Amino acid sequence: MKVCTDSCLFGAWVAFKTEQKIINPKSILDIGTGTGLLSLMLAQKSGATIQAVDIDKNSVVQAAENFNTSPWNERIQAFQSDIKEWKAPGKYDLIISNPPFYENDVAPADNRKSISKHSAAMRLENLSLQVKNLLNEDGNFALLLPSSRAEWFENAAQANSFYVKEKTEVRQTPLHNYFRTMLLLQHQKTETSKSELVIKDNNNAYTDEFIELLKDYYLNL
Repeated sequence: MKVCTDSCLFGAWVAFKTEQKIINPKSILDIGTGTGLLSLMLAQKSGATIQAVDIDKNSVVQAAENFNTSPWNERIQAFQSDIKEWKAPGKYDLIISNPPFYENDVAPADNRKSISKHSAAMRLENLSLQVKNLLNEDGNFALLLPSSRAEWFENAAQANSFYVKEKTEVRQTPLHNYFRTMLLLQHQKTETSKSELVIKDNNNAYTDEFIELLKDYYLNL
């Protein structure tokens, strides 16, 4: 699977909150880790122990290779498991996920990509239930969604007592509509802090806000 700009942005957005102690997790679970990108970004900015889970064997093998060659290899582990069957050693302070996006679209022929990008293995309405069972009462749940699915998910998550603490809408440029939404949820009811982030300006250059978040991860920015 390719590393996407929006995944990098999401990882940096969450990692910034750990670096600034806006959230201060000691234990993190990465659901659907893929190559392990989000776990590595969080390991770079926090001292947390991280467990990364994916249903796909080849993805877990690649994630484990990436973890083992990183400076944070003692704090990150990769496991192959359906999250519905994951035997957690305990509850987590932070759970992150870049879940399947294209629930109602036509699935690709490649079954691995189908599982990774679609909701065949984990429908979105079930995700918050799984997270509820794995998250500490005062923990946080961060996820990246298509903007078209965000409001629906916010309402569905409330059924499992999750409330949006922060919501950042993402545009490709000032002329584009929102295409991704980054959410930080918690169990306690709270007023939602809302913001927007634009990736590139009208001259096709990365915005200052994007650069500030990603400068510690991109080699040339």
